Amino acid sequence: MKKTTKILVPVIILVVGLGAMLLFASMKTEPERRASKPRPMNVEVIVAQLGDVPAEIIAYGRVTTAQPVELYAEVTGELIRGDVPFQPAQSFKKGDLLLQIDERQTQLTLNSTKSDLMTALATVLPEIKVDFPDEYQVWQDYFNNCGFNGNLEPLPETSNQKIKLFLSRFNVYKLYFSVRDLEITLAKHYFYAPFDGSIVSASLREGSSARPGSHLGEIINLEDMEVEVSVSAEDIGWISLNQKVVLTSAELSGPWEGTITRIGSSIDDRTQTIPLYISVDNNEASSLLNGIFVEARIPGRVTQNSVAVPRKALYNENYVYLIKEGKLKYTEVAVARKETNSVIVDSGIAQGDTLVVGAMQGVSAGMPAVARQASASERSK
Repeated sequence: MKKTTKILVPVIILVVGLGAMLLFASMKTEPERRASKPRPMNVEVIVAQLGDVPAEIIAYGRVTTAQPVELYAEVTGELIRGDVPFQPAQSFKKGDLLLQIDERQTQLTLNSTKSDLMTALATVLPEIKVDFPDEYQVWQDYFNNCGFNGNLEPLPETSNQKIKLFLSRFNVYKLYFSVRDLEITLAKHYFYAPFDGSIVSASLREGSSARPGSHLGEIINLEDMEVEVSVSAEDIGWISLNQKVVLTSAELSGPWEGTITRIGSSIDDRTQTIPLYISVDNNEASSLLNGIFVEARIPGRVTQNSVAVPRKALYNENYVYLIKEGKLKYTEVAVARKETNSVIVDSGIAQGDTLVVGAMQGVSAGMPAVARQASASERSK
């Protein structure tokens, strides 16, 4: 009996203690839970300032000379050095004699024909003196001015049919035109520079023999440079002729200025682009190299009462976030033009609106937001 009592007493005490603990636990009141409030998001913003926003088209192309000239021989003879060595990379000035083809045979033939013309004039002069004394002095003066140095002057004009008959009878007209033809042929022996430039290639050198059709070389004008760029069809409507353009290059220090001189009228089937030609200003073309790759920044048409918005601030092609009364507002806008880093919005944003320009994820309209003015560098990223 005593042994049973010793066992039961501890058990009873344990049960009573457990029951009391559960009773006290059930009497404890839970603290009231407070509703959690979303934390405001810190976002980068700009204050919209509406105004005239010019478009900017960026295109790429190579600088080329607007006046490449291929030199071909039209006469036969040995090549003779001119005022400058005829070799690649040689610079020259306008009017320099680049190359000469031996003209001695042509000069002799020309002089012989001039002699025949002077003989014919000497024969017809007495006839004119007797029959038309009033016109004799004109023809006498022309005969006196004929010589073997320099080109002939044009024959005197006459409406007298008898004088024309005399001139024709003694072959004056025929010999005159023969002389003029030989003078033109003689001029083809000399290659004078039509501009300041450089020799690109020299197919034949001094001492070589040329014949009609021989390729002598190529020269370029270094002061008349232009850039051909390709522009998408949708950008052409934003560009106008005579627009000033800024050119830059990663290979040379710039920038340079140019002017749009020509716009293509057909689209390339492969690239769906239109060629556009930019003439480099003459006072800056000399520092450019033929064939160098450049970037062209072309100011385009102006959109009025608009604002430029960073592309990262645009959602689903035509929506932005504004901050209204401390909350994000999902707003639809009208995009007039999309550019590389920004878009031009001409509707949907009012003057002074707080526009979110920082990229955001996992947000929705109505969420609280705290505005932080974005710096210029942040807007351009």
